Amino acid sequence: MITHGGTGLVGAAMPLGDLLIHKGVMNQAQLEDALEEQRRSGHTKLLGEVIVDLGFATNEQVMEALAEGYGVPFARISARIADPRVTEALPRDFIESHCVLPLFLIDGVMTVAVTEPANLFLTEEIERITGHQVQIVAATSADIRATLQAYLPNANVFVIDDIYEDVEVTDFSIVESQVTDLGNLEEVSGQSPVIKLVNFLVYQAVQDRASDIHVEVDDHMCRVRYRIDGRMVTKLAPPHQMHPAIVSRIKIMANLDISERRLPQDGDIHVMVDGRPIDLRVSTMPGKHGEKAVIRIIDSRSAIVPLEKIGFGPELLSEWRRIIDSSNGVILVTGPTGSGKSTTLYSVLAELSSDELNISTVEDPVEVNISGVNQFPVHEKAGFTFSSALRSLLRQDPDILMVGEIRDTDTARIATQAALTGHVVFSTLHTNDAMSAVTRLVNMGIEPYLVAAIMRGVLAQRLVRKICPHCKSLHEPDDRSRKLLEEYLGECVEVYRGEGCSRCHGKGYAGRLGIFELFVPSGHLLDAISQGMNAQELRSLAIESGFKPLRHDGFSKVAAGLTTIEEVIRVSSM
Repeated sequence: MITHGGTGLVGAAMPLGDLLIHKGVMNQAQLEDALEEQRRSGHTKLLGEVIVDLGFATNEQVMEALAEGYGVPFARISARIADPRVTEALPRDFIESHCVLPLFLIDGVMTVAVTEPANLFLTEEIERITGHQVQIVAATSADIRATLQAYLPNANVFVIDDIYEDVEVTDFSIVESQVTDLGNLEEVSGQSPVIKLVNFLVYQAVQDRASDIHVEVDDHMCRVRYRIDGRMVTKLAPPHQMHPAIVSRIKIMANLDISERRLPQDGDIHVMVDGRPIDLRVSTMPGKHGEKAVIRIIDSRSAIVPLEKIGFGPELLSEWRRIIDSSNGVILVTGPTGSGKSTTLYSVLAELSSDELNISTVEDPVEVNISGVNQFPVHEKAGFTFSSALRSLLRQDPDILMVGEIRDTDTARIATQAALTGHVVFSTLHTNDAMSAVTRLVNMGIEPYLVAAIMRGVLAQRLVRKICPHCKSLHEPDDRSRKLLEEYLGECVEVYRGEGCSRCHGKGYAGRLGIFELFVPSGHLLDAISQGMNAQELRSLAIESGFKPLRHDGFSKVAAGLTTIEEVIRVSSM
């Protein structure tokens, strides 16, 4: 069940049904059906229970909405983050009758998962029994009872292993060679709740296919958020007092100086999850209320994706393969941070790699190891920059070069020289569209006629979230969206969206794919580049020649039922 009490309202601001509609979980017609069913039953069930019984939402979606309305965190809890010494603080009959679960105790504050976030009397009773201040998180009764059943089958003894012992010891482990300060590690190892929590955060992030973990703090709250499919999702709100211990544990794992809290620090963690290596890039930044830690997750399982699976359509993929098979010139991938540029280039290099070619890269940092490719990380403090590394690589007899990013004039000039002397140079630029890459190189000091001479192709890309296949359904778009589809595709098409289910955590999306525009200058377009034509004029001329902009590819994927109109509009500009 959803809750054992309450009125079915989310705070005083918005009823539960309205909040679920606002979150896109259900529609108005479904709400009216649920209210009518509740009336027919004589109000013997809460509205949330009726909504779940009718299949309009999951337990998790209703509880998450209730938690949001009452202003408390929602957590998908498991025994991985429960401390046995803390769970024993409440009698078993109390835990089972009230469906609560103490999770951990830090500096006198006990975090307890409950199914009734509005029940202040329950919170006061827990404080009276335990003698501790209580912070609550909302969780489903199914999660709480499953955890209790797993670890309390017949007795009042709570048994729990660390997260990496959940299946086998090797399922999650730190590569100890990267942690050299064994004294500090031994000292912190006694803080079992902190270790369990940090291990859980990393393990769960990998399972959720998150790209980043954010540990943040303000003057009264600590929160942990994941970036999943490009969007930030709040996962947990540990006690505020726990924040320094969490950050210190992360810094120890990354072999950073835990005594230094005034300057930013960067480090690496190497772990094994389910028997495969995962690299974690750690960045800490001092803030007003404490340090923020961000962990970038680099999963070798998903780092190199075959070009066919990135999102290219058949025609675009054929043209892109023709471009990357050039014997010389510059080939660029553009887009904002987080648009998948590195993934595309890694996939290209993996496909081109062979014993007959000398392929070398300069990266900051090297994120993925590619078999058969020579990869070199820059070291700014030592003077090993993109430009100096590229200059040295030209003396290494390369066939193909990949520069992580063209950031400055010096790098741009060396890349131009390499392309003019018979090398293929792959790189990235931060521009909004393909044509702007041309003007960006000109602004860096490369003469327009040289840009025309070296440019083989520019691929601009974005990442859109894919519709969850488990809750995918037909959807009627509004008039504006319908007109956009007809404008770009020239026809009416059926469109879909995800209704939200347990497999996609109620979001309606699962995974991402790329949408692209490919600019291949030739003929009069090369003349236009040589003459210094600006990006907007160049774009208009290219469209007249058959160039298909980013939104065309995006709406084609809408028509194919892969993504939504809203996603394409969100990531692209007119």
